[in-house]
Amino acid sequence: MTGLHYTWGSILAVVIFSTAGDVLTSLAMKQSGDVGNTFKTTGLANTIKVVLGNPTLWIGIAFMACAFFSLLFALSWADVSLVAPASASLTFIANAIVAKIFLREHVDGRRWLAAILVAAGVALVAR
Repeated sequence: MTGLHYTWGSILAVVIFSTAGDVLTSLAMKQSGDVGNTFKTTGLANTIKVVLGNPTLWIGIAFMACAFFSLLFALSWADVSLVAPASASLTFIANAIVAKIFLREHVDGRRWLAAILVAAGVALVAR
C-alpha cells in the first residue's frame, strides 16, 4: 500500500466512525426525549441519569473516539488541508444519507444539493 492508500483509507475510517457516532448519539438523544422538559419536571440529576443511562449514547461516543484516532492517523500521513475538509465534507454527505435511511429524517432537496456541492468540493481538494 502507498501513502495515498493510507491517507484515503484513514479518511474513509473517519467518515464511517464519525457518521456512526453522530447517528447513534442522535438516536440516543431521541430515545431520551425532550431533555428540557425532563429537566423542568424532574431536575438536573434525573436528566443526567436519563441521558447517560442510555447505552446507545456510549456506543456513539465510542465510535466518535474511533473517528478521532482515525483522524490522527490520517494527519500523520497527509496534510491537514486535505484531511480536514475531505473528512468533514464526506461525513456531512454520509450523515445525510444515513439519517434519511436509519433515522427516517426528512432530507429536502436543498440539503441534497448542498451534499452534491460538497462532494464536488472534495473532488477539487483531492486533485
